Amino acid sequence: MAQESQETQRKQAAHQKQAAQEIQAHGEALVAAARAGDTEAARRHTDFFVLRGHVDEGIPYWEQAAAAGDAFSHYTLARYRKVRGDRPAADALYRAVADRHAGCAYGLGVLLKENGDPEAAEWFRRGWEDGRHLDCKIELGKLLAAQGRLEEAAKFLMSDVELGDIAVFRWVKLFESIRADFDSVAAGLDAAEAAGDADAAEEALRPLFDLEQHFRDYPGLIPEAAGYYRRAAALSPSARVDQAVFLEATGTEASWPEARGLLLQAHQEGYDGAAYVLGVLHEQRGDLGDAEHWYGLAATGGHPAARWNLGLLCKRQRRLEEAERWLREVGEDDEDVVEQLARIAALRESGEAGPGKDLRRLPGLRERAEAGDVHASYAYGKILGDWAGADARHLLRWIEPAALAGDPQAAYDLAELHNTLRAPGPRDHWYRKAAEAGHHEACQQMGWLSEYHRDYQEAERWYVRAAGDGSPLHAMFAGKLKAQRGAYSEAEPYLRTAWEEGGDFEYGTEAAGYYGLVLHRLGRLTEAVEPLRTAAARWEEDVYARYGMDDLNVLARMADPEEELAAVEAALAKA
Repeated sequence: MAQESQETQRKQAAHQKQAAQEIQAHGEALVAAARAGDTEAARRHTDFFVLRGHVDEGIPYWEQAAAAGDAFSHYTLARYRKVRGDRPAADALYRAVADRHAGCAYGLGVLLKENGDPEAAEWFRRGWEDGRHLDCKIELGKLLAAQGRLEEAAKFLMSDVELGDIAVFRWVKLFESIRADFDSVAAGLDAAEAAGDADAAEEALRPLFDLEQHFRDYPGLIPEAAGYYRRAAALSPSARVDQAVFLEATGTEASWPEARGLLLQAHQEGYDGAAYVLGVLHEQRGDLGDAEHWYGLAATGGHPAARWNLGLLCKRQRRLEEAERWLREVGEDDEDVVEQLARIAALRESGEAGPGKDLRRLPGLRERAEAGDVHASYAYGKILGDWAGADARHLLRWIEPAALAGDPQAAYDLAELHNTLRAPGPRDHWYRKAAEAGHHEACQQMGWLSEYHRDYQEAERWYVRAAGDGSPLHAMFAGKLKAQRGAYSEAEPYLRTAWEEGGDFEYGTEAAGYYGLVLHRLGRLTEAVEPLRTAAARWEEDVYARYGMDDLNVLARMADPEEELAAVEAALAKA
């Protein structure tokens, strides 16, 4: 076995020497091609670095090639500057050649769009008109839709279509379906208004409920949808409640008084669901006193969901007798009620809540937060979000001050809020801030982001930092990427941790496969058998199912535990 291990090390050293020579040859050829103006050759050598995962090694050559004027080197270097957090450098690289390279025009447009800069549209336009970059065309269509110009967006995307432009059809279908839904709502409201039919007006709104996911991406749709809600609300108290929910979901803080007024009006007119919705929205805003008031009114009127929510609210405030009473009124035979009653019994046994769960602290924390105490603000936001049912939109203002003050956990939590709100720009900014400050979960997120963009060396560095917390999951990702680049000795301790300490964790099969592969390559054949057998038995169900079969790059890098096991067993049989 020792002899086999030495042979493995000898082969690895020879392979590393050959790889270094190959990298140098391709790098020098890339720079020479750029200086000679041979764009095809320059791209071919760039592809070597990208497809082999040699980004670190490629960067100095791309810098030289970009200085020589090669546009694709600008594009490639800009991509990796952006992935690695240097957005100003990416902007400069894209911008330098965006007027003659459609890929750079697209990259610059995306960067500006993520920054909320309207200049993005100009670069998408140039990328399409000057370079027929299909993604630029799609982005222009989406920008039209975001302005509420659905017909124009669909017509533009369908114009000048060529064979292979199939990607546009997804967006055309979406925009046409939204237009059809809007037209259906309008027709339904016309009929309801003609008949003075409140129920028909409420029913006519239903297609809008399925469109709520699109209003954030296409805010120009909101005014037309708001008009339909207003028309229905003029006929129906229940539609006024729908309008209020729509306003709260799509509007700013300035929309809240109007939304609350609509709900109060519906409640005064006798619509029993209005009080419940007032309770829900106040709870989402962190206004627990008001939430309890409205839940109480609805619950007293027999509203089951209000009784349930009021029971949970009392439970979180350690008002356990009240919680039990409201939950029992939902129905003592209800499985969820039985579970909650059991949890209340456990709470009685456990004593007082910890400070991070104690809702009774909220008034004092808020007072201190509003006086400028960033730590109190963070604590207030955490309790509201974790234990009081507050919505992510209403937590940003409380979490952000501590993040700005340099608190890594607050930065990570702020990134998570932006992730919930589907805001990738600020999400990635705050994940990076937290990761750079040493937050292990944030390091894991940065590793995932880098791996997604196929910057495997950067991903590995982040995963290694994440693994500093001793987590089997983080260790698995660090070890996996080391194994994929052939650094088996480096990978072994990480994968051993994942294998021995992971238990039944979600990535256990993958950890077993890569640990077995590493043991095999290190010549530890007998040890490799058990993890490889474990992995081979469930690889298709656990690993292929997670990553899918359509990404050829992922499949090319993936371990094959069945193949490794067969090789190990054959070697052992010969021994």
